[in-house]
Amino acid sequence: MEPPASTPVTQLLRAWTNGDECALRELTPLVYEELRRRARRYMAQERPGNTLQPTALVNEVYLRLVDTAGVSWQDRAHFFAVASQMMRRILVDAARARGSGKRGGEIHKIPFDEGFLLSKEKDRELLAIDDAIDSLAKQDARKAKVVELRFFGGLSVQETAEVLKTSADTVGRDWNFAKAWLAHELTLG
Repeated sequence: MEPPASTPVTQLLRAWTNGDECALRELTPLVYEELRRRARRYMAQERPGNTLQPTALVNEVYLRLVDTAGVSWQDRAHFFAVASQMMRRILVDAARARGSGKRGGEIHKIPFDEGFLLSKEKDRELLAIDDAIDSLAKQDARKAKVVELRFFGGLSVQETAEVLKTSADTVGRDWNFAKAWLAHELTLG
């Protein structure tokens, strides 16, 4: 595996950080396609008729990323970690906008498992998961970050380990714990 510092994306991110606008033009097609792939994978399970499409999600994330002044991009993994966080925020904000006025009126039990992606009540569940991740972050920030990177960003265990600068085994344990913890929290909700 190629060391992160020598990947073209990392080199271009660092050049862009240092003010090289040509680097941004070269970087765009490399990261845009990866962002689209991740968004498509996540959005493929969205409810029919959803107004937020993968391309729109990626465009919004990309515009926010390009507009981030002063970010000192460390490497490819750092870039996609920030993109994952932005994707989560955009999806949660969109769900809140669609469901404003409905939230908090009635408490529902929500199972957290892979079946979640097929739910017809995605917005409500997405908001509950977002709240549960925030709650988990108060107890263990790294485990919450693992969920964000894997669930919202579509990062693999290895990619998540790179971002968090830990081992793949640690990420695997954190992911398993976080899934169980979230399942418990969402079922109690």
